[in-house]
Amino acid sequence: MSGPEPAPTAAPASSAWFHCFAGIAGDMAMGALVDAGADLDEITKMLQLLPVGGWTIEADAVLRAGLRATRIDVVCAETVVVRTHAHIQGLIEEARLPDRVRDRALAIFATLAEVEGHLHRRHPSNVHFHEVGGIDSIVDIVGTCAALEVLGIDEVHSSAVATGTGMIRTAHGLLPNPSPAVVELLRGAPTYGHDVTTELTTPTGAAILAALATSYGPLPMMRIAASGFGAGSRDLDGMPNATQVVLGSPLRIEEQAGPGQPVTLLEANVDDATGETLAHTIAALLEAGAHDAWVTPIIMKKGRPAYTVSALADVALVAQLTAVLTAETGSLGVRGHPLERWAAARQLGEVTVEGLPVRVKVSPGRVKVEHDDAARAAKRTGLPLREVVRRAEDAWHTRAEVIDGEGRTGDDDEAG
Repeated sequence: MSGPEPAPTAAPASSAWFHCFAGIAGDMAMGALVDAGADLDEITKMLQLLPVGGWTIEADAVLRAGLRATRIDVVCAETVVVRTHAHIQGLIEEARLPDRVRDRALAIFATLAEVEGHLHRRHPSNVHFHEVGGIDSIVDIVGTCAALEVLGIDEVHSSAVATGTGMIRTAHGLLPNPSPAVVELLRGAPTYGHDVTTELTTPTGAAILAALATSYGPLPMMRIAASGFGAGSRDLDGMPNATQVVLGSPLRIEEQAGPGQPVTLLEANVDDATGETLAHTIAALLEAGAHDAWVTPIIMKKGRPAYTVSALADVALVAQLTAVLTAETGSLGVRGHPLERWAAARQLGEVTVEGLPVRVKVSPGRVKVEHDDAARAAKRTGLPLREVVRRAEDAWHTRAEVIDGEGRTGDDDEAG
């Protein structure tokens, strides 16, 4: 088939989302980006800065299960050279690549080296790359980074990643599919398997995501500018053997919800506080005026288990809550992040359950019973907590129906 048609001119994009419904490989990632509009000549110019010769890139428009896609093929002479991570790192650093292309490529190979070193009990710098160390794989990885730069992509995201099953043949012999390297590279990422005895996701593709993807999940909220498909080397029964990329600019929350309320997120990491201290800190922060406060388990340096204590504060209360957070945890410092929040409109009300007052918060479509009031009523009446909550919700709905029947809303009643 003829070469890929020029992609239509699109609005600037700063995010790329890879849809890995049939997995991902280095050539498929680069092919998708070229199909979405990355200029192959510009990519090639960057790749020619590498001190490695004897290769050319061919891009062809192909069909995969009837779907138009771009197939990238790196043509090079076979070689028995096995490169170490240190060797490849030197090649990339020697080339005068744009800073972000260099840094992204180095990050991908470093991620690969870390995983291969773990699997083969070697120091990452001494890892010998076999398939991944070939000229074609180097071109695939650096070429993908170059394509991201040509498109001006700042953030990379990914869907859940599909893998195959069965066994695959590698330089180490037969290995399970997905390969141990792919499994390790995708640790923490959402994955799922197809009953296909083909290597859908390769170590190169998995490493690109592991090093560059900032999130996994459905298509992020964005204004779509372009999309493309990168073809795999063969056809598959039942689905297109391709990776999709969607390019766009992230939609700011205010585009959807309008200006938010300025707040500050205060945080401190602590590794020497007891559970009692943490619980008391949360209570003290809420009493001091925090909108919310919570504790998140983390792992700090040297593998120490620890906690992040967080509080959401009005800007005017930052100094006050910082003092509480420091005093109660003994932390040597507190960090803060300016944020905005969009709180649903609500009203406060009160109902009675078995003659006892129970407060409720009411927002469109929801009534939330104050837990402390419900627990107090449950203890005094002997009713189960869930029964108190149900009765309180029913009481509010009954009250609202009466008010509406009189031609007034709950807000009118509160205002009057």
